[in-house]
Amino acid sequence: MQDAVISNGLLAGLCVVISNILRFYRPQKHLYLYLLGICAALTGLWCAVIKYGLGQLFYEQKDYTDFIDRSMPIRFDIAFLVAGCAAMMSLLWYNLQEQKENEQRKTDAEKLSKDAELYKLQQQLQPHFLFNSLNSISALAGTQPQLARKMIQQLSDFLRGTLKKEDHQWVTLKEELQHLELYLEIEKVRFSHRLHTEIVIDEASEKCRMPAMLLQPIVENAIKFGLYDTTEKIIIRITSACADSYLVITVENPFDPQTSSPTGTGFGLSSIQRRLYLLFARNDLLNTFSVGNIYNTIVKLPQTL
Repeated sequence: MQDAVISNGLLAGLCVVISNILRFYRPQKHLYLYLLGICAALTGLWCAVIKYGLGQLFYEQKDYTDFIDRSMPIRFDIAFLVAGCAAMMSLLWYNLQEQKENEQRKTDAEKLSKDAELYKLQQQLQPHFLFNSLNSISALAGTQPQLARKMIQQLSDFLRGTLKKEDHQWVTLKEELQHLELYLEIEKVRFSHRLHTEIVIDEASEKCRMPAMLLQPIVENAIKFGLYDTTEKIIIRITSACADSYLVITVENPFDPQTSSPTGTGFGLSSIQRRLYLLFARNDLLNTFSVGNIYNTIVKLPQTL
């Protein structure tokens, strides 16, 4: 009984020691034989301690001490097998833990990289619009100062809303359209009577979720190809609907096929395409096509988030 308690207790301690060694040092795959060598060395040390300890404990029992000597090879084999299994199980466990930590770090790094790229895409869109607005304000300041002041106030409201939205990755369609209205009011001051908009929103889609500030680059692209090559008034039409767990938004604008080529989407729509890919890992959520002199931009946003 004492033999079993002492032997098994020391063997359990040996397994704990091996497990702690592997916690702080794990050999490479081609060095696993060295691990077996360490197990063999520690098992030999265990056998020496057992032989000495039991020999001292039962030194008066000559027959039992002889039994201990004869059983040492078997004890060594069993202890080496147990120690080897403990080492392999510990190695597997720690490797799995390390793999999980590496995968988590990789996921976190990819998320940070994705967030940084999304933020960069948003920031790259603002200067173009801001420069145009400031140029318009400068032109109005001398001839129509009241209109210039109004545009400054509208620009201030728009930029304040933009800063607030940067803290929220997702908004409702209703919130997005409220922010878009600020942008359109500024553009209507720039283009006066030439720019008209129609917004037809399905009531059921108002609460649908979408990435913040997604529509402005699309509408800006529509204004660019609709107004820049004509002196006539144009109508930009924005519609939305919910269908098959998608929020579908369509932006329509006229264009002159002889002077404009809206199929060359430029940075605005390409940034939207990239942003949608980063958020949904899909390249089929933004589509453009023309029917006659009407250019259509369609965005499909999954609602199973």
